[in-house]
Amino acid sequence: MAIPVKLQVFEGPLDLLLHLIDKNKIDIYDIPIVTITEQYLSYIKQMDTDDMNVMSEFLVMAATLLDIKCKMLLPKEVNEEGEEEDPRAELVQKLLEYKMYKFMSFELKDRQVDAGRTMYKEPTLPPEVADYRPPVDYEDLIGDLNLSKLHEIFKSVVKKQEDKIDPIRSKFGRLEKDEVNMDEKILFIEAYTKDHKRFSFRALLEKQASKMDVIVTFLVILEMMKTSKISIEQQEIFDDIIITSNM
Repeated sequence: MAIPVKLQVFEGPLDLLLHLIDKNKIDIYDIPIVTITEQYLSYIKQMDTDDMNVMSEFLVMAATLLDIKCKMLLPKEVNEEGEEEDPRAELVQKLLEYKMYKFMSFELKDRQVDAGRTMYKEPTLPPEVADYRPPVDYEDLIGDLNLSKLHEIFKSVVKKQEDKIDPIRSKFGRLEKDEVNMDEKILFIEAYTKDHKRFSFRALLEKQASKMDVIVTFLVILEMMKTSKISIEQQEIFDDIIITSNM
């Protein structure tokens, strides 16, 4: 009486070959094709399947192994570079690719199992907590910029205005006090800010006609910065200050 043997189910001929290689502890780059072919054919003989499509895949691999076995008995072919070609090279490449894909499938399956254990809970925060927004930190908003840096730029521009004055001719005639309308200056700078969107603070000051214009413009910029109508940034310590409109 024959003893029934239950065979392991393989996903394909490459899966069976990898099983035989692992079972015999064989180097995949140096497959003893005779031994593997004999064991592979032995497994096929014990297979019991009615699916001819599946069976045909295993038979095609059996024919491939027999073909490689025959080529191993013949003198090795030499390629254009003068190197001997290994008849097993293509099969080894397929086995390596299949092994990589198989390990990737195991990794994806593990991730799927881990994802199934993830629990999700809907947020239950009270509306007053969910709607809370921290107050604006103006010091953090301004960053490294401060009044001392703005004052340094202001002094450099004022000095340029003073350098333009002729020390001799400026004493001729009658000196009159500069009068600047604060409201008009505010409207002018706000319009300038809206039109240019992003511009140089130094360039704005240099456009002023007099020392008083420079001072008033400086004060207006400070007020607009305080009310968040503009934002100020500076890349490096001695770089120009750039003003960006928030209006």
